[in-house]
Amino acid sequence: MSEKALKWTDRAVVVFAWSSAIILICALFLLIGSLLKNGWQTLGLDLIFGNAPPLDAILLKRRVFGGLFPAIAGTLLLVVLSVSLAVPIGVCAGVYMSEYASAGLRRILGLCFDILAGVPSIVVGLFGFSGAIILHRIFDGFRPCLAVSAASLAILVLPYLVRTTQTSMQGISPGLRITALALGASKMQNIVYVLLPRSMSGILSGIVLAIGRCAEDTAVIMLTGVVATAGVPGSLFGQYEALPFYIYYISSQYTDQAELMTGYGASIILLCVCLALFLIALGVRKGLSHQVFYRI
Repeated sequence: MSEKALKWTDRAVVVFAWSSAIILICALFLLIGSLLKNGWQTLGLDLIFGNAPPLDAILLKRRVFGGLFPAIAGTLLLVVLSVSLAVPIGVCAGVYMSEYASAGLRRILGLCFDILAGVPSIVVGLFGFSGAIILHRIFDGFRPCLAVSAASLAILVLPYLVRTTQTSMQGISPGLRITALALGASKMQNIVYVLLPRSMSGILSGIVLAIGRCAEDTAVIMLTGVVATAGVPGSLFGQYEALPFYIYYISSQYTDQAELMTGYGASIILLCVCLALFLIALGVRKGLSHQVFYRI
């Protein structure tokens, strides 16, 4: 290929890259602008707390009717429980894939996790619903609940955590890998004190992705315990409300324009909840990265 053709190819690639970035940014602003245009008028304490005093609702002294506070609380509990279940298993599995599994076993397990990552969320929801039916036959009175939803979402996000942990640990330079071993550290000490801290940034990136998936998924929770009206969850084995299901319910069964606008308002609140969770996770990642840098 001539030099002139290479220059035109480079320019075409640059133009395509910039065009793609601009299209994505425009789509993002279009989405957010559409939500704000339709839902900003509904935003307020009444949308969240209804007729209940905010402080009484937060302290659980008074139940909220006609507000989104139970759905917000249910969403936060669901995300925390799901991530808490998935992170230890996913990180440990990623460490095994990176440091202990043979090449053949790594390929087999990698294929299994890739297949699990491609399973539709509705199938995972059906799996959780089937598990709830089995538990109902063993324990009379057991039914789809917050615990079942959290476990199902943990299964849904597990492949992301495994793969990000494995990729982060395998990306560490060989020189750093053998430093602690050369000084007499055991393999476990090398993993705990060197490899995992150096991989923490990538692991937390996987956790951020898991948080977003848990907060937005609707298909799984529809089959495993979420309802339109339940109040703030009183236990892990009770039904609950969640913002994604509320948005789906309102958008599919609204009776007037004002009710539909509350769905847009709930969408804005869900985005704010996800943004807050992302910022917390990113802050933790940045803090841990600085600690690891100064320690090493």
